[in-house]
Order: sequence, then C-alpha cells, then structure tokens
Amino acid sequence: MNTLEQLPFDNTYTRLPDVFFERVMPTGFPETHLVSFNPGAGELIDLDPDQAKRPEFHQAFGGKQLLPGSDPIAMLYAGHQFGHYVPQLGDGRAILLGEVRNSRGEKWDLQLKGAGMTRFSRDGDGRAVLRSTIREYLCGEAMHGLGIPTTRSLCIIGGDEGVLRERPEPGAMLIRMAPTHVRFGSFEVFFYRRQQEHLKTLADYVVAEHFPEWIDDDAKYRRFLAEIARRTGVMIAHWQAVGWAHGVMNTDNMSILGLTLDYGPYGFMNDFNPGFIPNHSDHQGRYSFQNQPDIGYWNVRAIAQALSPLVEESDLAGAPELYEETMLKTYAELMQAKLGLQETHEGDDKLRRDLFAQMHSNHVDYTNFFRALGNFKQDDPGANAEIRDQFLDREGFDWWAERYQARLKAERSVDAERKVRMDHCNPKYILRNYLAQVAIQRATEQQDYSEIDRLLELLRHPFDDQPEMNEYATPPPDWGKHIVVSCSS
Repeated sequence: MNTLEQLPFDNTYTRLPDVFFERVMPTGFPETHLVSFNPGAGELIDLDPDQAKRPEFHQAFGGKQLLPGSDPIAMLYAGHQFGHYVPQLGDGRAILLGEVRNSRGEKWDLQLKGAGMTRFSRDGDGRAVLRSTIREYLCGEAMHGLGIPTTRSLCIIGGDEGVLRERPEPGAMLIRMAPTHVRFGSFEVFFYRRQQEHLKTLADYVVAEHFPEWIDDDAKYRRFLAEIARRTGVMIAHWQAVGWAHGVMNTDNMSILGLTLDYGPYGFMNDFNPGFIPNHSDHQGRYSFQNQPDIGYWNVRAIAQALSPLVEESDLAGAPELYEETMLKTYAELMQAKLGLQETHEGDDKLRRDLFAQMHSNHVDYTNFFRALGNFKQDDPGANAEIRDQFLDREGFDWWAERYQARLKAERSVDAERKVRMDHCNPKYILRNYLAQVAIQRATEQQDYSEIDRLLELLRHPFDDQPEMNEYATPPPDWGKHIVVSCSS
C-alpha cells in the first residue's frame, strides 16, 4: 500500500499542446480538515487508509501542498448546454492534479473540485460548497454500488471559509477520480474552432491511453466513435432501469468512456413519474427522466459531428443508431431481470408498459415496488398483500398481477429462485434526496459528518438486506418529497 508521498503521480495530458489546458495552482483554504474518506476509492490507487489520518492528507487534497509528481492543470472544453452551443467552457472550479497508476496497471485521474479560479471560471469563484460535494461524493458511490459506470470520489476536505451562493455556505473540496475526465465537449471545442490538427491529436491521445490495441488500426477513429456510442447507451439504460435522472445532460457533462459524470441536480425517483425533473432550473423539462434516452441520442450525434473530420460519413450516421440499439437492448435486458423474467416472450413490453401506467397513476414508489415484487407468490394471491397495498387501485393491480402470474408460469418460474435473482438486481437502498439532505444538514449545521460515512457504507451494498438500516429503505416523509435541487454549487 502507498503512503501519500509514494503515490506515483504523472500527468500525460500535460504532454499535449498548451492549447488543451491551463497550468494552474490550487488555491487552498487557510485551514482545512477531513470531512470524509472513502476507503473503496483509496483502494483504486493502492492508498493506505491510515494515510487519511495524517494532517498532510487534508493539506495535499485540500489544495495547500502538492504531492511529488503532481502537475496541476485546468482542462479546456466546450459544449452544448440545454441544446445551445457554448464555444468555451473548461474547468472553472476543478483542477486535475495528475494521474496515479495502481499495481494492476489501471490509471486514475485525481481531480480537485472547488480549488479556486482558473481562466475558464468565467463569472464563477472557483469554489464548491459542502452541500454539493456531499451530494457528488455519495452519489458516485451509490451508482458504483448499483453497478452503474461512474466517476468515484476519494474524499471531502472542509475549509474554514464561507462560500456565497444564494446565501453564505461552508466551503469544501472534493477529490474526484476517473480513468479520464475527457468529455464530448473536449472534442467539440476544436471541431467548432476548425482546428482539425488538435482534434486528431486529442483522438490519438485518448486511443493510445484507453484503447491501445487500436493504435495501428486504420479504423481506430471509427471504432472510437462506436465505443463512445455503445458505452453511452449502456450507461443511460442503467440510469433508466434504476429510476435515476442526471438533471443536466449537457455535452460537456458526457464522458467519452460512458461514465456518469458531474453530479449536480440529480435525483432518484420516489413515486414513479416518467416526467420526473430533478433540476428546478430545467423549466422546459429537457432533461426529464423520460427524455434521457432521446437526449443521449442527441448527444451522440453531437460527438459524431465533432469527430466528422476523422470518420467516414457512413460511419457517422451509424453511431447514433448503435447508441439507440445498445440502449434499448440493454434496458430491455435490465427490465426483464427486474421483473424476474429469464425468457423473452411476445407481450413482455406491454406487460411492462401497463405496469408503469399503474405505478404512475397510483403514485407507487419505484424502488420499493420492484424490491417487494421479488416476494410475489404465484399460487397464493393472499400472500401478495404487501405488494398489492402499494396501489390505491387494488383492482387495477389485480388485473396486472393475473397477467404477471400467467407470464411467470409460462416459463415455469420458481418463486424462491426468482426472488434470489430479483434481489440481486432490485436494490433495497438508494440515495434518496432526503437522505442526502439529512447528512448535509448535520454536516453544515452541526459539523457532524457521521451520517455521510453511514450512508457511504450503506450504499456500497444496496442489494443486501441490512436489518439495522431498514429506516433508510422507507419512502421519504412529506418534507422529503419537495426538496429543491438546482445547478447551484
């Protein structure tokens, strides 16, 4: 295991031309302290967890001192925000400290969010508030626990300075980790500037770092675009299956490796609602839950256009289609598993659509329903009362349950075996907004960080029954259904 000083830092991105980034030093808070350390993320860089107890830990990851080999930069990119192209964005409050390669040969970016202004900050102050860092920190681990491709977070470092948003709030910094932080907008900026040489340079860099088997392949750019489309389709299918909405699917928030990136006004649905909008700033509902698959298609078209100088026109048109095919196929497989179905029969899509219609009209909790459905008994309708009672329209549920029963019998489903399978793909615990809010309030108002660590541990094992944590599996109280989340950070 590594000490802090032994972390093998490098930064291959700095070997690109200077136009790709700005070298910038983090601006630390005068005084820092550790809010939370994520041992699961620490394992990714072979970091000894005892290192988090050292004062040097929160100084190094709170922007006050650089570790050996670190070469901090802010990355340039552009992007389509709510459908409109913005010609220059970039890391306005994030600084890439460098990369660490672990003993398995895997490379992880360590990016410090909230470390002060860069030339890409525009009107921002380059800071982050404790509230937003807690939300990103917890949700990255929640998604990882659910098996969804995502960035991770190593730690939260608190500071002694307030940060002004709608009101003064405690400031904090977050160490975010990913194999790369290159995004769709990293390519768009050079396409729209008509700088094809930089576009090719970046594509060659990404292929060499992440798909080295393609380096000498004449079709490497076509394969790269296809892989972006495929991975994006898989990622969004998983979002839909767990009932999660990103909130801001701008192209600058889309990872070229299909990782869930930039956790802002996200949300897991409580009551099933296809029109669920987690971002109160999204007045038109562009990034609603039901729109995410279509926005994914739109975004893949955008990255295809950005790569058009490198890829044949016929292959460009195929990328969005590959995305759609992958997303639909993956989603169908995930939903069949959530319903406990091992075969594909005619009428399965309608069975699912009719269920969703019943869930929507009856305000049924999405996560809790699918978890309870694993207990469905084919030959003892009276034993299904717990599931049935989630519906106000009991007869409507009975109508659907009769069809579900017949469908299970058609493939000779065995209740006990099906429950085991369903419990492995229908989580008992998700990061509901009200749970995150409780942790945030304790942290910001009482400097009590214990609930953050408690949730972190819970969300690592979302499919396991944890009887002592059953209170975390209940639907939100009334106040918890009306939490307002925005892009503000």
